[in-house]
Amino acid sequence: MEGKEIRVNNIQKKLLILSYYWPPSGGSGVQRWMYFAKYLKKLGYEPIVISVDEKKASYPNIDYSLLKEVEGIRVIKTTTREPLRWYSFLLSGDVKKGIPQGEIKTRNLIGKFLAFIRGNYFIPDARKGWIPFAIEEAEKLIKQEEIKELVTSGPPHSTHLAGLKLKKLFDLNWWADFRDPWTDIFYNNSLYRSTKAISKDRALEKEVLQKADGIITTVGGNFINQLKDKATKQKFSVIPNGYDADLMQNVQAAPKKTGLHIVYTGLLTQNQEYEVLLKVINDCSKNFKIHFSLAGNIHIDIIKKITLALPDVKVEFLGYISHYNAISLMKSADLLLNFIFKGAENEMISGKLLEYVASEVPILSFGNPQSEAGLLLNKGSNSWMVENNNKSKIKLILKSLKDKKVKNRFPQLSQWSRLTLTKKLIKVIFSK
Repeated sequence: MEGKEIRVNNIQKKLLILSYYWPPSGGSGVQRWMYFAKYLKKLGYEPIVISVDEKKASYPNIDYSLLKEVEGIRVIKTTTREPLRWYSFLLSGDVKKGIPQGEIKTRNLIGKFLAFIRGNYFIPDARKGWIPFAIEEAEKLIKQEEIKELVTSGPPHSTHLAGLKLKKLFDLNWWADFRDPWTDIFYNNSLYRSTKAISKDRALEKEVLQKADGIITTVGGNFINQLKDKATKQKFSVIPNGYDADLMQNVQAAPKKTGLHIVYTGLLTQNQEYEVLLKVINDCSKNFKIHFSLAGNIHIDIIKKITLALPDVKVEFLGYISHYNAISLMKSADLLLNFIFKGAENEMISGKLLEYVASEVPILSFGNPQSEAGLLLNKGSNSWMVENNNKSKIKLILKSLKDKKVKNRFPQLSQWSRLTLTKKLIKVIFSK
């Protein structure tokens, strides 16, 4: 490897990873460190993971197919105390659904009350009940195996509090990985937080930022600048989300659909803008056939809304599907859709968006063209970040794809592969 020499003895090649999300947890939160662990092992390092027992966790999705990605990796799973399970039950009647992702439901009194409880009593988050158990297991491992390298990954950002405690107890090189913002996350403004709660949360964030040996983020720009303002002397490294080249190569496209096949995968909420797109799709469907496939965490009310808005379109909702099936669906598309959360336009480039890019299928995303994600998509031969009210451009894109299958080429795509990114991670954590 280029750069500084990387230490190679067995003890120093171990990396302890604390991550609440781990297979068989599904969804986007699990994939970053799942793939880092996979390729760390392939590159001769020993990732050791502490996570939570999935029977006790508040995982909104389960995907057993992901277990094959982490075969042979040492994982210690702990119990937890989950106030989130009761929050979930009051909100949805199901203790396993967890907190709604990407939005805060405050349209009725119960929703407002639960948002207040969440924002003022679950600080920094409702999964903090896992932390004492994670610390207990980590202490044993660090003592027994003389581990020197530690990563904590958030959200949930309470995981970083375990890093704080372990750093005080042991001589560790601790890196805190921020997959998303902490106190600056877009939905915090909807939580009816008191001044005291806001102050407490900010103090915890600042302590983590200042006492970790380094901070890793998924993207630069506004996201990292917000963190740098709180820890001016800290080391920051940007290691983005990515795609797994093996997966992209080995998964076959699902059977072709009749007409222009538009695909959306992932979370879709009321906090994303899609109404204008529906009007354009409806207009276009009067002139050519369109098949609209959706898969992921999407409330049935949103599916009904989409179906009613598109009477001449074949709307197919597949529900939550495995990661492998999601890739297969992506590769079958003529156009992939992406919607940025309102208020999060400048904060992140999701792993899903990088998988979209790697599929080589044209991409239409809605958000700020000058955001980090917008600048990324601008590099593709057939990918666009469009402001959601730009009906003429949306219609032009759909019409341009109706009669031909085109590729979306990206320069230097391999820089986003999970293998390449893991090599970068090794240089950040293990180089001295």
